[in-house]
Amino acid sequence: METRYRQRYLDLMLNPEVQNIFKTRARIISYYRNFLDNLGFTEVETPTMNMIPGGAAARPFETHHNDLDRKLYLRASPELHLKKLIVGGLNRVYEIGKQFRNEGMDLTYIPEFTMCEFYMAYADYNDLMEVTELLLSGMVKKLTGSLRIKYHANGLDNEPIDIDFTPPFRRIDLISELEKMSNLSIPKDLATEAANKYLLDACQRFDVKCPPPHTATRLLDKLVGHFLEETCIHPTFIINHPEVMSPLAKWHRSEPGLTERFELFVNKRELCNAYTELNDPEVQRRRFAEQMKDRQLGDYEAMVLDETFCTALEYGLPPTAGLGMGIDRLAMLLTDSQNVKEVLLFPAMRPLEEIDVQVLSTLEMEVKQTHQ
Repeated sequence: METRYRQRYLDLMLNPEVQNIFKTRARIISYYRNFLDNLGFTEVETPTMNMIPGGAAARPFETHHNDLDRKLYLRASPELHLKKLIVGGLNRVYEIGKQFRNEGMDLTYIPEFTMCEFYMAYADYNDLMEVTELLLSGMVKKLTGSLRIKYHANGLDNEPIDIDFTPPFRRIDLISELEKMSNLSIPKDLATEAANKYLLDACQRFDVKCPPPHTATRLLDKLVGHFLEETCIHPTFIINHPEVMSPLAKWHRSEPGLTERFELFVNKRELCNAYTELNDPEVQRRRFAEQMKDRQLGDYEAMVLDETFCTALEYGLPPTAGLGMGIDRLAMLLTDSQNVKEVLLFPAMRPLEEIDVQVLSTLEMEVKQTHQ
């Protein structure tokens, strides 16, 4: 397996089915692009290197610009730039490109990944749920010939699961469903120390692991993962996240303390994140300030203040909704791939010499234990 990833040219040469995986990936991107073009969207390009990390709750990669003699950050999301374009009058924009988040790796996630983000003026998150249903159901039908797919979620040696992309997709309210599933009573004001202690106690009670820092955002996210995400096999919208979890999303029009946000989960994994965009510059500044408190507690994935974005909002962001969807996980689903490296032509790998050292160290430890 390692050799296949390291020498992809041999893999492609010897395994025609691998070529089909990447042809399907290309068709996914083409379908996505054509779908948005037909809705009147304009494809744009925004900077990959930025002076301020922003647009997503993620630890950024850092680099150095020699001529400017300053630190720059690889983008975690093009969100703030795309919303500035909406302010400028480009009412429907999208970008398909690489994002970089300096986080861990697992079978479905890698720090350098491809995402499509699009923003739509005069729309809200309800509109985007309908657009998402049309996009995915149409794509799955076009690429597979059916609205139902078989996916070997538990490995190729076990029976595949059935995933149904027939709209409408299931919708569950984050707080009310979490309370129902866990028998908890989530505090209304999540910014208090009492709320934080309640969530920490809940995680400990249910043996839900949450590494420090124990902010309300992180604790609540872990509880959602434990109770709700595990139920999301077929496409499911988890909706109406609390404000503390959604610093760029607009407040809910009828539920105080919540936002008009949704995440789409398929096969227990997040596929996209979307919301009605916050367009009040003063509220946005306050949200950024709240995020800075989390950073001071050690949460380096929390966002920082981007005053250039707040200034843009002062010129008027119309009612807007935006969505970001991961292409890699979507390609995994539609090619029945269990490892994200299967849908990346040249995935990041540890150097061979590091692996050899690790194997040697393990063998030495086993030998020592044997002779003790």
